[in-house]
Amino acid sequence: MNLLEKIRGGIIGVAVGDALGVPYEFLSRDEMKERPVKDMVGYGSHNQPPGTWSDDSSLTFCLMEGLLEGYNTKNIADKFIAWYDESYWTAHGNVFDIGVTTRQSIFYMKKGHTPEICGGMDEYSNGNGSLMRILPLIYFIKNTENIDERYQMIKDISSLTHAHLRSVIACFIYVEYAIELLNNSNKIDAYQITKNRVNTYLKTKGLNPKELGFYFDILESDIHSIGEDRISGSGYVVNSLKASLWCFINTDNYKDAVIKAVNFGEDTDTTAAITGGLAGLHYGLDAIPKAWRDKIAKYNQIEDLIFRFYKSLENETQNKTI
Repeated sequence: MNLLEKIRGGIIGVAVGDALGVPYEFLSRDEMKERPVKDMVGYGSHNQPPGTWSDDSSLTFCLMEGLLEGYNTKNIADKFIAWYDESYWTAHGNVFDIGVTTRQSIFYMKKGHTPEICGGMDEYSNGNGSLMRILPLIYFIKNTENIDERYQMIKDISSLTHAHLRSVIACFIYVEYAIELLNNSNKIDAYQITKNRVNTYLKTKGLNPKELGFYFDILESDIHSIGEDRISGSGYVVNSLKASLWCFINTDNYKDAVIKAVNFGEDTDTTAAITGGLAGLHYGLDAIPKAWRDKIAKYNQIEDLIFRFYKSLENETQNKTI
């Protein structure tokens, strides 16, 4: 697959996973066992028609648009504000789902604070609100060879809404793994390489060992080998990252990966969006069921944004070689 197809797979993968999970959000794992997801439906928890994506995809699209003219966190923050205030990049013209930490961060952005310090910094601000939208950054920084530069950019983009180290680490692991997947067709090999790189790097930064300990199952153990009973679909960022990696690595196609994610219950749309980004990037757009893609709200507008994003990356690369 060329880069455009990998962008299409990843971004549409986020939106489809998101829309698949929207009707089931807040249902428990036991409730999902009684009525497991098998296809894309509508209504349910948020009373939205089939193919409706939530804040996960909205903020993913806003991040993409904010990166069209280069790396500028103020531009990205302005897109987030437009989403919240004007329903910009919403599926049907209304914001029906937003996390507390994200809402508070946008309040600070509107006050004119430096975007990178608007995110929640306390331990209780570790929902999955930055992890769910981080995927576009991988395409933007994939050729940045200096890991310090990559880490700082990931940190800044997470910190727009979620500035606590735990959320930053989750985004760093996810982005580094996704970058590796761009170049490595074996997802287990890519995972082992990522583990080694992330471990080596984070241990040089003198971070609080307690924070690294939260990611033991990913960085020290093998996430795909742990029991399903230890995977949670909650909105806590550590659980979301664990669940998405577990679902992606333990399946061999897009459909099964996102269905597993939704069937964990709780934060179904976000777990499936995060999983779907990896699976779509890895397997490609054609691996995402066409019947699901055909239901996605504003599909043509999303494809147009993807193409504009791709062209901006192409131009950036050309400018660097001149």
